[in-house]
Amino acid sequence: MCGIYGIVSLDGRAVDGALLDAMGGVTRHRGPDDLGAHVDGPCAIGMTRLSIIDLEGGHQPIANEDETLWLVCNGEIYNFRELRAELEGLGHRFRTRSDSEVLLHAYEQWGDEFVHRLNGMFGFALWDAKERRLLIGRDRLGIKPIYIYRDRTRLIFSTEAKAILEVPGVSRRVDGTALHAYLQLGYVPAPFSLFDGIRKLPVATLLAIEHGEVSESGYWQIPSAIDTTMSEADWSERVRADIERSVRSQMVSDVPIGAFLSGGIDSSAVVAFMARETDLPIKTYSIGFEGGSAESLYNELPYARRVAELFGTEHHEIVVRPDVIGLLPRLLWHMDEPIADSAFLTTYLVSEFARRDVTVILSGVGGDELFGGYRRYMGNHYVERFDRLPGLVKSGARAVGRMLPSDRHSSALNMMRLAKGFLASSALSFEERYRAYLQIMPEDQAGSLLKATPSNPFDAVKSAFELASGSDSLNRMMAVDALTQLPDDLLMLTDKMSMAVSLECRVPLLDHQLVELAAAMPERIKVKGGELKHVMKKALEDVLPQDILHRKKRGFGTPIGAWLKGQLATVLDHVLRPEAISARGLFDAATVAGLISAHRANREDYTDVLLALMNFEIWACMYIDGRSHEDVTGELKAVIR
Repeated sequence: MCGIYGIVSLDGRAVDGALLDAMGGVTRHRGPDDLGAHVDGPCAIGMTRLSIIDLEGGHQPIANEDETLWLVCNGEIYNFRELRAELEGLGHRFRTRSDSEVLLHAYEQWGDEFVHRLNGMFGFALWDAKERRLLIGRDRLGIKPIYIYRDRTRLIFSTEAKAILEVPGVSRRVDGTALHAYLQLGYVPAPFSLFDGIRKLPVATLLAIEHGEVSESGYWQIPSAIDTTMSEADWSERVRADIERSVRSQMVSDVPIGAFLSGGIDSSAVVAFMARETDLPIKTYSIGFEGGSAESLYNELPYARRVAELFGTEHHEIVVRPDVIGLLPRLLWHMDEPIADSAFLTTYLVSEFARRDVTVILSGVGGDELFGGYRRYMGNHYVERFDRLPGLVKSGARAVGRMLPSDRHSSALNMMRLAKGFLASSALSFEERYRAYLQIMPEDQAGSLLKATPSNPFDAVKSAFELASGSDSLNRMMAVDALTQLPDDLLMLTDKMSMAVSLECRVPLLDHQLVELAAAMPERIKVKGGELKHVMKKALEDVLPQDILHRKKRGFGTPIGAWLKGQLATVLDHVLRPEAISARGLFDAATVAGLISAHRANREDYTDVLLALMNFEIWACMYIDGRSHEDVTGELKAVIR
């Protein structure tokens, strides 16, 4: 696990290797154990390393025997032992026990096709000195990020955008198209980043630079063919066995390992199968919040404690009243781009807590996207029933829905919020209805908020639906998530927040073979009779107790909406004050003020929108204005005082 970065000259000129120093320095949190670089004429690559496997021999950049191939790799290759044995049988000789060295020999043996043989999470750059060719690759699900900058004379890459910004001549301007998409989704979808000229390498993509020419090719996509031949019992057995296999494969480590435990199905399943693989107690970590009723909605500690006791883990709990103002600027600096998902705060806090004991953590991220764990996946189920009602009843219900109050931090108001959203979208087409569930702000509202809308806006959801073929509506929704929200929101924040404290986070439920299995499963098996995660619950009936399998779902976030009306209200007003909005020149100040007013009156739940705007402005103070996160934190704390 590490941060990788590099520069390739497109006109053949030699690269100044000294430029790598600044790129490595700003991302040292990703790899505090080692630092390395290799410069060869038009190519310079570097890394900062967090030592996980082969602590002594895993230095990077790593070369093959005759030093004609050089590699930097971020992530883990879980099947490296099997690949190593196969390659040794073909005559290859290894100098280290590192999983990364396997990539060099696999490239020698199979060329670019070697990537199909990898099971893991990775971002890599491989320099072929003979061919004067650099190959950059990203894993199938986008667990590890890669940013790319290209101009007429050079291509720059890094695990984090901030490293690219350290290279002279790279602009810090905001990309208007990316900003428009950010306002709609609450994150910036690939291939865009919020920086003009810097983009994200799409998931499952290889980028090659050879003789000044740059090309990209995708090497994998989620299959769309549905298997209707297996019974529910067969599916359940396959799911259970595949989850167990994936957890087992991802426990390989030469350093202490643990697991996040929320007490939900996904993290509990991971812990259960981890416990089967070792005689030692698994170290587990959970987080809760101090405060009132809003905070109590996010307190899952009793469920986590129940699972920890069941499997005899060495359980650790942290109950926090977080210093949000002290955290936001620093965490947004680590994120590289603003985000409206409050889970980045929770993920950082529990990662920081776990890092006191372990270097590797396993997480249950991805189970909802694979097996149907989100309420929005039930949209078709409820629309079919709603459409059976008489027309006057439906129109009356929609009229009432428009008047309902909305807030997510009260059980009653949250139900009204969900009902309001469902009724507002119930008359839309399938694709547009799902877009309404995903977005935090519709396109027309985002357009009215921006002073200048892009001439050619990017529609990430539409693009994803075009790629998500097939007739199974549930699997199409989940494929869209795997191309948008999963890599660009959930996995991005998981990577950035865990690596901010030098913690490697693995996600066994996103093993690509398990993803392919889940994608082939019919909708009627995944979500049955209005029950989310039906087949996963069946698969785990002899693994987890019923009260865990059928407990009410709660997201891994914070009561940020309540905080925006309470302890963060002063900061929100300061950050989004009219003069600051006008000075930035991107948003309409009156529209922003109207959003704040509607949110505080519970007329609409604008939690995500306001968090998106507040986080953007805090981010812009650092990344656009050039202020330090310490300086911005000091200003915000002064406002509270």
